[in-house]
Amino acid sequence: MDVPELVIDVRGITKSFGGKVVVNGLDMQVRRGEIYGFLGPNGSGKTTFIRMLCGLLRPDAGEGTCLGLDVLTEAARIKEQVGYMSQRFSLYEDLTVLENLDFTARMYGLADRRAAVERIVERMGLGRYGKHLAGKLSGGWKQRLALASCILHEPRLLLLDEPTAGVDPGARRDFWDQVHVLAGEGVTALISTHYMDEAERCHRLAYIAYGDLLARGGMEDLIRDSGLTTYTVSGPGLHELARELGGRPGVDQVAAFGLSLHVSGRDQAALETALASLRDGAHTVEAVPTSLEEVFIDLMRRGRPQ
Repeated sequence: MDVPELVIDVRGITKSFGGKVVVNGLDMQVRRGEIYGFLGPNGSGKTTFIRMLCGLLRPDAGEGTCLGLDVLTEAARIKEQVGYMSQRFSLYEDLTVLENLDFTARMYGLADRRAAVERIVERMGLGRYGKHLAGKLSGGWKQRLALASCILHEPRLLLLDEPTAGVDPGARRDFWDQVHVLAGEGVTALISTHYMDEAERCHRLAYIAYGDLLARGGMEDLIRDSGLTTYTVSGPGLHELARELGGRPGVDQVAAFGLSLHVSGRDQAALETALASLRDGAHTVEAVPTSLEEVFIDLMRRGRPQ
């Protein structure tokens, strides 16, 4: 079937468990070939939302489409056409790499399983590990095998739930390089992550906190709309200074970065007043661009339940 320009187009998606709202009226539109980052603290509803999109859970309310199919009435057809990768390695650890991929090909009913498996093995560089038990692979190669299984049936949408948790930086970079190649081929990806360097590699981002969507847009948009001003402070006694600054009006967050502090606040005038006494020769105070991490820490604190 032809995939529409808006691969995900949902409005008001809501889900509750035991009377607790886990996803609260969430809207999302994701375009074809887009890498869309989905961020938020643990327990904020990211996994639940992803599972509703791929047909594993039915929303309590809301409407919309995924791959042009109704998320309420055509969930079975959606499941067949997405690649879903969960937080935990979900393949069979007592099967070899090739056996896992062949099993996945069988599950999707691929006509020429052998050819499909050979293609994905070559694409993902898994050839030398073909006869290795999946459970014996390193974290990075398990991740690569999981992604190979996820894209074996050539889906046009990937739903990836914290896919790089627990793997080393090199493996994470390799993974993201693969995702960008797939995006260049027109594959759309919705990816939840806690890593800010990964968030910066997404085309657009959404931040959800405890069921509520608090912000969305490109990285530059989110930084601008946060209203945060940030200064770096260097000099003596930074440990004690960090505690002192945290209690001053206008200071919303203080974080140590190597041999300096990053101090951020939404009230620029009050923040500058809080830092004025540090312009004493012993310390250096300089304005710096606000980072994405500072934006999301601010959102997390503001979105935390009372």
